[in-house]
Amino acid sequence: MRILLVEDNQELSDWLARLLRKSRYVVDCVRDGSDADAALSTQVYDLVILDMALPGMGGIEILKRFRARKGVTPVIILTANDAISSRIAGLDSGADDYLVKPFDPLELEARIRAQLRRKQSDRLVTVAFGAIVLETTTRQFSAGGGPLPLTQREHAVLETLVLAAGRVVSKATLTDTVFGLDDDATSNAIEIYVHRVRKKLEGTGVSIGTLRGLGYALRKQDG
Repeated sequence: MRILLVEDNQELSDWLARLLRKSRYVVDCVRDGSDADAALSTQVYDLVILDMALPGMGGIEILKRFRARKGVTPVIILTANDAISSRIAGLDSGADDYLVKPFDPLELEARIRAQLRRKQSDRLVTVAFGAIVLETTTRQFSAGGGPLPLTQREHAVLETLVLAAGRVVSKATLTDTVFGLDDDATSNAIEIYVHRVRKKLEGTGVSIGTLRGLGYALRKQDG
């Protein structure tokens, strides 16, 4: 899952980014409103965390422009302003949720999970593909009832493929999901992580198939 974090306070931005990456999210950080608008115009995200008071362009304007471009990605607003009028303005401009600073990081993570679940048409608490099970509330994988240990990027690869439910995921889409804007990803980087996940899926009855020129898809092995 890829998140855009828009926060001009560098200390808070760095802290939130570390927190979210520890929870296996891919995070792009921007601290200027104009940069945020540009990122939302060119990149695809699963969720946006948006501060209201920003240099360059305010959060409300960013949100209005994003929704005017038919952007449907969930947006959680962060703000130090707890006035009802400010909350109403944010929600009326297209925000999906609202959190006032200071906030408990556990509450933020719970709100993120809730928004991401709402993106799924079936809204299931668990998503399964063969013996592979993803608990959407904790974002933990298991295989045959036991935990499946994965690094952050391995987790991103498998999560993207599981949520695609066996459909083909292009290499470009997988790369965009696994690596952030600041990551220095080589041309074969995604192949390395796909290979690592393949090794960890051995014995589960699930494999990652390669469709040349198209991408990757999960497959259930016979027997």
